[in-house]
Amino acid sequence: MAEPLVPLGEIATTHGLDGRLKLNPFNADSTALVAGCVVHLDLGDVHGEFELASDARPMKNQFLIKLRGIERIDDAQRWVGATLSVAESVLDPLEPGQYYHYQVIGFEVLHKDGSHIGTIESLLATAGGDILVIKEGDKEYMIPAVKEMVEKVDFERRQVIVDPPEGLLDL
Repeated sequence: MAEPLVPLGEIATTHGLDGRLKLNPFNADSTALVAGCVVHLDLGDVHGEFELASDARPMKNQFLIKLRGIERIDDAQRWVGATLSVAESVLDPLEPGQYYHYQVIGFEVLHKDGSHIGTIESLLATAGGDILVIKEGDKEYMIPAVKEMVEKVDFERRQVIVDPPEGLLDL
């Protein structure tokens, strides 16, 4: 069985004429993109596996990456919009109580009183902290993923228990 792949970001554009790419990372603090790391690019039905030629270099809110085998802007252009993923084993180990965003996607979200709120569709990384994006039917809720609101993340039950301030779910 193949090791699970973890999405780290999306290719935003090319950079220069020698095939470099700019990556919009899902986590700007990621340390996984180092020289020699195997990355996977997925763009619809097109898939590619490449090795990083050098460490990813931070550039404003993006990473500048160079992949072996992509030597010209024309080769790089075809991957704009692709999702870049790595094998789960490449990620840094976490401290107890921490989790990667991808690990809670699909978890059920319950209010601390036991009522169902919805399912985590995604997480937004913002300067002020992560935000849980929760869907229930045609409703969408955004709850900050802070200890004051997230009471428990239960991996066995695939549930997150939250205690949002009064009125937050009415917006």
